[in-house]
Amino acid sequence: MTHDIHLAFAHPEERSQAGGGPLRDRISVRDLVLTVDIGAFQTERGSPQRIRFNVVVEVQPHDAAETDDVDKILSYDRVTEAIEAELSEERLNLLETLAERVADRILIDPLAARVFVRIEKLDRGPGTLGVEIVRDRPADTAVRTLADTPHPIVVFLPNHVLTSDDVKHWIESAEHNERPIIFAVAMGQTPAPTARHGMPQRRIDLLAIEQNAWVLGSLDDRCVVVGTRTELDWGMRNDQIMVWAPSKMVLDAVDFPDIAVTDHVRLTEWFATEVDAAEVVFVDETPSGALAIARGAKGQEGKL
Repeated sequence: MTHDIHLAFAHPEERSQAGGGPLRDRISVRDLVLTVDIGAFQTERGSPQRIRFNVVVEVQPHDAAETDDVDKILSYDRVTEAIEAELSEERLNLLETLAERVADRILIDPLAARVFVRIEKLDRGPGTLGVEIVRDRPADTAVRTLADTPHPIVVFLPNHVLTSDDVKHWIESAEHNERPIIFAVAMGQTPAPTARHGMPQRRIDLLAIEQNAWVLGSLDDRCVVVGTRTELDWGMRNDQIMVWAPSKMVLDAVDFPDIAVTDHVRLTEWFATEVDAAEVVFVDETPSGALAIARGAKGQEGKL
């Protein structure tokens, strides 16, 4: 029992050595400390804290040592890049989510067989708070991560289209399109409440957009309202027609541009860039041209 407790809190490399199974070479990045805005509590938002990363990766057999060929190894940079990429993707509440995503990103590499990830908060109390996970390479790697996700078409539908029969044509067109379709909408026609401060008003405006998203979602069972990257990823890989609810992605964005969320054109362009869209269609609207992803506008023919 004592040995089990020791292993539970041991360094991931020690856990790896005691894990059983085939003996594999390992690479590790240890005691990497970064300052990160993360946490589920309101007091943690906007207050970056130190996070320590320890990652051990068991690798598949290779002959890099014999050939001295750097292209045949799983580089340490692949580990640090996985951490940096996930931290820049969006603000997260849970260390568990961050650890899972870092592990998934590392396991994309064909040389990665198993990964141990430990992440710890250093500034949340007198002790160290953390999470540790171990993940094996999936047997089925055909459907895995955002790296394998098809590029969608983002379609902005204005309010007058949502209240007309034309919306049915757009949904039918989305059903038969080769690419995944994500609909975006603006605030509804009913004015949103007014707050005294900027951040509460931003949340209110985002909720007003989400209310309109649910209006569109209620028009056809094929339209599913989604608000997280995980939902978007799954939907794009499974031919789901989606309606974007923007609150979580906007509030969690690491580098959200200096735009008002009520600027539905700029907001849609930003979202299209975030999901790496192949095209963005503005129905009866004009793109701002601020982002390269803005392709152009189309009328109410209801075709994509």
